[in-house]
Amino acid sequence: MSEKSISEIKKIFTDTDPEDEAALKAFEETYISDERAGVKALADKAGKKLALLQKEKARMNEMFSFEREYSAYKFICGIDEAGRGPLAGPVVAGAVILPKDCSLLYINDSKKLSEKKREELYERIKTEAVSYGIGYADNNRIDEINILNATYEAMKQAARALDPAPDLLLIDAVKLPGIDTKQVPIIKGDALSASIAAASIMAKVTRDRLMEEYDRLYPEYGFSKNKGYGTADHIAALKKYGPLDIHRKSFIGNFIEI
Repeated sequence: MSEKSISEIKKIFTDTDPEDEAALKAFEETYISDERAGVKALADKAGKKLALLQKEKARMNEMFSFEREYSAYKFICGIDEAGRGPLAGPVVAGAVILPKDCSLLYINDSKKLSEKKREELYERIKTEAVSYGIGYADNNRIDEINILNATYEAMKQAARALDPAPDLLLIDAVKLPGIDTKQVPIIKGDALSASIAAASIMAKVTRDRLMEEYDRLYPEYGFSKNKGYGTADHIAALKKYGPLDIHRKSFIGNFIEI
């Protein structure tokens, strides 16, 4: 039995990095045979954390399968967008080049992540990416050229913001017109490619923060909750108060007269 007290061992467990496989394994092996029920329970928790971490590492290994397939390219960029469907606000695109030895975990389609996890990963991607870029097309541009072409514009803007410039683009579902760089469109790419998933996180967090700013300006519309999407409350506010200058006229004609 360890000479350490339960409180000391609990502090060791609390301070153990949940992404440190070796540390979790060492903790489990050190204390699993301890006769004290509280210590044994901590060792069991460490073992469960270790199993989840190993499962996540295996998932992330799969998420990098496209990046490995095209590893001959030096700077592989993932591109995705957020906000094609809302009634208000811009469409925002993210472009991310991850390092070849990227060890980030929990990257996934941004819609599958909690807001807290997206925010955490957003900051980590900003720090650890080789480069990242953000592109926008506002509601007026969407009305002018339609949402698909506006999305293309935002994606191109995001890719052009990268330094170094990418030599391969992995893109969620679409292929960008007028781009010479080699492109690989991947259906459901934000759930299959780490680079695209990282771009989806950058795009969504950026757009969500912008819609929260709009919420402070126009609290009646509930933008902090609906992010501009056509929820019942948003449509009710649109009918009661009328459209704002951030509403997409081409999207709201089914709800009010323009």
